[in-house]
Formats: sequence, structure tokens, C-alpha cells
Amino acid sequence: MVVFVLDQHKRPIMPCSERQARKLLKEGRAVVHRLVPFVIRLKDRIVEQSVLQPLKLKIDPGYEATGISVVRVAEGKEAAVFFAEVHHRTDIPEKLLSRRQARWSRRSRRTRYRKPRFDNRRRPEGWLPPSAEARINWALSTVKKLLRWLPIREIIVESAKFDTQKLQNPEIFGVEYQRDELTGCEVREYLLEKWGRKCAYCGKENVPLEVDHVVPKSRGGTDRVSNLTFTCREGNQTKGNKLLQEWLEELKRSERAVDRKRADNVPKVLSQLGEPLKGAAFMNAARHALVERLGSLGLPVFTATTARTKYDRTRLSLPKTHYFDARCVGEVPDKLEVAAEYVQVFRAVGRGRRQMANFDRHGFPRAHRLRKNVHFGFATGDLVVAEVPAGKYAGRHVGFVAVRASGYFDLKNFLGDRVCQGVSWKRFRLLQRFDGWRYEKFKSAALSSPGLKARASSAA
Repeated sequence: MVVFVLDQHKRPIMPCSERQARKLLKEGRAVVHRLVPFVIRLKDRIVEQSVLQPLKLKIDPGYEATGISVVRVAEGKEAAVFFAEVHHRTDIPEKLLSRRQARWSRRSRRTRYRKPRFDNRRRPEGWLPPSAEARINWALSTVKKLLRWLPIREIIVESAKFDTQKLQNPEIFGVEYQRDELTGCEVREYLLEKWGRKCAYCGKENVPLEVDHVVPKSRGGTDRVSNLTFTCREGNQTKGNKLLQEWLEELKRSERAVDRKRADNVPKVLSQLGEPLKGAAFMNAARHALVERLGSLGLPVFTATTARTKYDRTRLSLPKTHYFDARCVGEVPDKLEVAAEYVQVFRAVGRGRRQMANFDRHGFPRAHRLRKNVHFGFATGDLVVAEVPAGKYAGRHVGFVAVRASGYFDLKNFLGDRVCQGVSWKRFRLLQRFDGWRYEKFKSAALSSPGLKARASSAA
């Protein structure tokens, strides 16, 4: 794993290997600046006394994860010295819905006066949906972290553009772009014609029909027409928020005649379910905003196409991963070298919840949360080490703490599993404050890829 190195004034210089970092720490020439990711600070060197090689930061934006690669350019070849992936949260719409419902409930109870807001509010210029805005901010925050730890000179980002109509119909041409599947009718009338004016699941006719989301919105579904169907009230309530694959397994185990009929019709509904286009819509909406915000960091920013990325990845026989896609963004020479053995994962987890009470399984409040977040000098999420002298959890444990007002904390490891519970705060020692991120790493696929020259990390 590459170790980031700072000079006396906390300015980034070239990274080094773990072996070189241990040597510098043992000799007293460096101190630990940060544990996760690991950063050391030299005590006897400044940037002016160091030789800095040109580093490029390559970014492959994505809907679920963003790939990042840092390459060193020297002697007509590039060496990948650092790989990273930014894993995005997918619960932003659910959080917004929960907040909206809480505000509706509060206003209906009249427990807090809120001035009325007008309906003619305008969105500011450059507005993006909250989920897209959050993904851009997470990628931008990660880039800022790397600029503090690495002497990067330029940024290359992939600018992807998707034709969502051609994704649905590859043969579309000309004026057909202006004629979608709803041309000449409304949504409900279109669905009635599509499903033969009967329930899509049980086949009932001449009964009140309801619009149902095949993939429920609570499970990531959208209002796209291909995700809508007509069903009777009984079928809608029976399905609930299950996926069709889950519901189909239940129907196969049932002995009711109506359930057997539903089990026969569910595959027909699945066959007409279109692929979700949320990822393509996000890339189309956010590609310009990400480039503009990266330009405000003071470094030259260049863009590259997805076709060039795919061509280079295929030419070099690299596996399809986020970090290797980032590695192939822009121009890639024939001589390619990988010096990164591990991939650093940046996962945004947030800094807590605005929920002021814990609820039981029936939805009733059972305990109110304290306004205080820090207890005995610790906050939930801090990286700590626990020295437990005796008892069930005797030993030395390193992980993330979950604090309590009583002073007896829990500890979880890097995988999220609980290691010890109810340990006194006096047994804990702070290693690093929680900053809203989780840092993980996994083995890179570089060393096992055919046609790729790879070597272990070494001091730069």
C-alpha cells in the first residue's frame, strides 16, 4: 500500500512504500500524521529539497462508484501508483422522503410555527437533483483529500454522454426521437391498452384497477412507464413492496388457485420490464458540473471520452473495474506499469441522523436521543484502541466506537462487526476523529491480469 508523505509544513511530496515509511519512522525522521489512510510527515525535509515527479489524477465518474487512479509519468511510460474507489450512498431519496414526512407531520400537529412558503420558488442556476449533487460532492471531497496528500499536477476526467432513447431502442432514427411510447395517449390509457384492461397479475376484468410499480419506489424503482402496470387492489396489497422475484417464490409455495395464476403471469410482467436508466440520467446531468467544480481547484482539467477508455482497457486486456477504467481515462501509452497492490475505498456514511427519538417495531417512540454527541471525549465513529485487562473481551482491540452517555461503549471492527460491548470509556484511547467517511481497502486485480506489467510498490 502506498504511504502518503508530507514535508515539514504539511505540503505533499512523492509517496513511498510501507517499508520505507517504517524505516523513516524508526529512525525518527518522520511522525505519523494520519492513520487511515496512512500519512506520515517528515521532520527534516521541505518541498524545495525534494524531487517531484509529474503525477496525473484520472477520474471515472459513476452512478454507484467513482474510480480514481493516480499515475506517474516518466520516460515515456505511466505507472499507476494509487487506486481508489468512492462508493456512493443510495439512500438519499429515502432520507429526503423521511424528512418531508416529518415536516408534514410537525406542521399538522401545530407544535411549531413555520411561515408559509410560496409555490413560485425558482431553482438556482446550475441546480442538480440532491442525489446527483451528493455524488458530485463526494467525488470532489475525495479529490481534495488526495490533493492534500499527493503533488498532483493535472486532472483528467471522463465525460460520459448517454442517449437514453437509443438505449431503449437501438433502431431509433430521425423524427422518432419526438415520438415516445406515450405519443397520442395519457399514462393510464396507455397502461390500459398495454395490459388489456385487466389485472396484469391475476387477469381479473371489470374490476377497479390501480397503478402499481413493478419495482417499488422503496426498493429503487422509478416512475418510468415500463416500470408501471395495472393491478387489482387485492393483488397490489398482496405484492406490497416486494420485488417480483421475491413475490414469485411466495406464490409458488401457495396452494391458492389465484396465486398459481399470478405465478404464471409474473414472468410475463418481468419480460416487459425495462432496464433502469437512473445511472445514465445522472451522468448526463452531472458531467458538466463535475468538470466545472474540478476546475475551481486551481489545476488544469482535461476531459476524455468513454470510447477511448473502453478502447485502451480492451487493448491492454485489463479487467472491468472502476479503478482500471479510471486508469485508462485519456491517453495511455503502450508501456503500462502498476505499482499499486491495493485499492483504497472511500465510503461516505454521514455524520449521524436528525431523528430525535428511537422507535419500536410498531412505530411508537421508546427512547429519546440526547442532543449531546460527545461523551467523555469520544463520539460515535471515532477510531480508537481499547485495552481490556480482563473479562470476556480481554485483549487489545482496534475499531470504531459507539458511545453511550453511561460511559460504557461498544466497539466495532472495520467490517462493522461488534467486537466488544459495555466497556468503560477509561479503557479507550483515541486514534483518529470521525470525519463522516469509512476507509477500507482490498487487493487489486492488477497482479493477476494477463498482458499487464506489474510490480510491487516501491519508494518513489
